[in-house]
Amino acid sequence: MTEIPEHLRKRAEEARRKAAAAKSGGSEAAATPPAGGDGGGEAAAAPASEAASRIPAHLLERSRAAKAKAEGGESASGGGGTATAVATAPAPATAAAGPPLAAGPGGHTQRLLTVVKSGSIQDVKAVPQDKVHVWPHLLGIEFVASLACTAFLLVFSTFVNAPLLALANPNQTPNPSKAPWYFLGLQELLTMFHPMVAGVTLPGIGLIGLILAPFIDRNPSHKPEDRKYAISVFTIFLMSWSVLVMLGSFFRGPGQNFVFPWNAGLFFDL
Repeated sequence: MTEIPEHLRKRAEEARRKAAAAKSGGSEAAATPPAGGDGGGEAAAAPASEAASRIPAHLLERSRAAKAKAEGGESASGGGGTATAVATAPAPATAAAGPPLAAGPGGHTQRLLTVVKSGSIQDVKAVPQDKVHVWPHLLGIEFVASLACTAFLLVFSTFVNAPLLALANPNQTPNPSKAPWYFLGLQELLTMFHPMVAGVTLPGIGLIGLILAPFIDRNPSHKPEDRKYAISVFTIFLMSWSVLVMLGSFFRGPGQNFVFPWNAGLFFDL
C-alpha cells in the first residue's frame, strides 16, 4: 500500500473541508427563494440541484447561461421581433466567492490521486545485454579449446604414424604431382583460370568477404531459422570448395588431365 505524505494529506483534508463549506453555503442560498413568481422558483431550484450533485459550480453556471441564451434567442425569433425578458438564476455563493484554493487555469480544481514512489517509475532492474568482454569470456574459451586440440593431436600422433613419403628425388618428379587435400581446391582453380586470378584475385575476394561478414550480417540470433541468409551463403561456399577438392583428388590423372577413377584408377595418396 502506498503511503501518502503528511503534508499532502493535510492539504487534501483542508480542500475537502472548504468544498463542504461551499456546498452548504450554496444549499442555504438555494433554500431562500427570490421574489418574482414562477420564474424565481425555477431559478431557486437550480442551486439546490447544484448542491445535490457533484458537478463543479462553474460548469453548472456555464450550462445555465447557455440554456438562458438559447431560450432568449428562441423567444426573440418567435415573438415577431419583440424581445421577452428571461429570468436568470442568481449566481450561487460559490461562484461569487471565486474558485477554491486549489483551482487551476479556468477554475478547474486539481485533485490528488496518489503518490507514486520513485522505484515504480525508475528502471532499477539490470537489463540483460548480449555483449560481453573479450577477456575472460572469449579468450578463456579459445584457450581451453586450443589445449583440447593439442592434447588430441599429441595422443593421435603417438599411436598413428604420419603418412610421410620417401625423400624427394630431383631426377624423378611424380606424375601427377598433387598438393595436400586441403590445397587441392586451389590447385584445381589453377587448372581453370590464370594464376593471377586463381591464386590472388579469388582467394583475396574470399578473405575480404570473411572480414566483412560480421559487419554485413548483424543478426544476433543463434537460431538456424533466423539465419537463413548466412547459412545459405556458407553452404554455397562449402559445397563449391568440396566439389573442387573432390575433382582434384579423384578426377585428375597424369598431366592434371581429367579422368574417371573407375576407368583409370586413383591418382591420390593420403
